[in-house]
Amino acid sequence: MSIVKINALTVPEEQREVLEQRFASRAGSVESSDGFEWFELLRPVEGTDQYLVYTRWRSEADFQAWMDGPMKAAHQGGGAGRPGGGPAGAEGGAERPKPAATGSSVWSFEVVQQAAPKQG
Repeated sequence: MSIVKINALTVPEEQREVLEQRFASRAGSVESSDGFEWFELLRPVEGTDQYLVYTRWRSEADFQAWMDGPMKAAHQGGGAGRPGGGPAGAEGGAERPKPAATGSSVWSFEVVQQAAPKQG
C-alpha cells in the first residue's frame, strides 16, 4: 500500500494568499515524479492556522528519491520548500522570498485501508 506525507504548515492569516499563490505557481513540479500518486493543499476553515499539504506516494523510497532529487533541486535556487511538497520558506540569500509559514512539521503514514465511491 501507499505512504502518505502530511506537512502541517503554520501560516499567519496575512500570509495565506502568498502561500496559496506559491503552490499554484509550482503546479506540475511533483506530478511527473516516479511513484507520485496524489497532492492536495488543504486550507483551514476554522479553529487552526495550519494548512495541510497532503501527498501520497507508492513507497517511502519514491518519496525519498523525490526529496533528494527534484524537490531539493527546485528549492536550492531561491524557492522555498519543506517535505511533503510545500513552499514553506528557506534560509539564506536576500533574493529568496520571505517564508509564508512560521512553522512546519511532517507526519508520515502508511495506508492500511482505503475506499472509493461505488461505481454504479
